[in-house]
Amino acid sequence: MVIKPLDDKVVIKPIQEDEKTKSGIVLPDTAEKEKSEKGTVLAVGPGKLLDSGERAPMSVQKGDTVLFTKYSPNEIKLKGKEVLIVSESDILAVIK
Repeated sequence: MVIKPLDDKVVIKPIQEDEKTKSGIVLPDTAEKEKSEKGTVLAVGPGKLLDSGERAPMSVQKGDTVLFTKYSPNEIKLKGKEVLIVSESDILAVIK
């Protein structure tokens, strides 16, 4: 299945990092963890449609690693894996 986001939507694969407690204990995947706020861009839409009829250029592109707001993403399953769909405005920064 191929997913093509619309307007200013971005498809992101979340990056799960090992989480450690302050004492150095690594939390397993089965433990209750915070949602990821970092991910890799898999696909971007054509841009938001402006009142003039033109599309605003997207500020992220496929392959970028981004930080996004924690509770904004819509979670979906794509080929059995979790991906997130967010609006471009919910992306806070690109990590270089």
